[in-house]
Amino acid sequence: MNWLYLVLAFLAGTAMGTLFFGGLWWTVQKMTGARKPYLLSLTSFLIRTTVILFCFYLLLQSGWYNLFAALFGFLLARTVVTYKLNPAGKKSRHHKA
Repeated sequence: MNWLYLVLAFLAGTAMGTLFFGGLWWTVQKMTGARKPYLLSLTSFLIRTTVILFCFYLLLQSGWYNLFAALFGFLLARTVVTYKLNPAGKKSRHHKA
């Protein structure tokens, strides 16, 4: 197990998470003005999911520990992107005060 590969896998996971959840945010923003929002939503989902699954597959080829490092980076990016894109002072409907 090489620490450099783990760090690179983690960074790749954070990039993938930023791409996936940033793309999701972009899609939701564009859906209100789209003529066919269902088509935009479906296309975005398929592209984002295909790219991410392919990247995870490539990372799995280098070992399961690299896959877990990337998955950790992916989930961390989800948390950061969700926090950064949430307008200041606006709480999620799932947030309990």
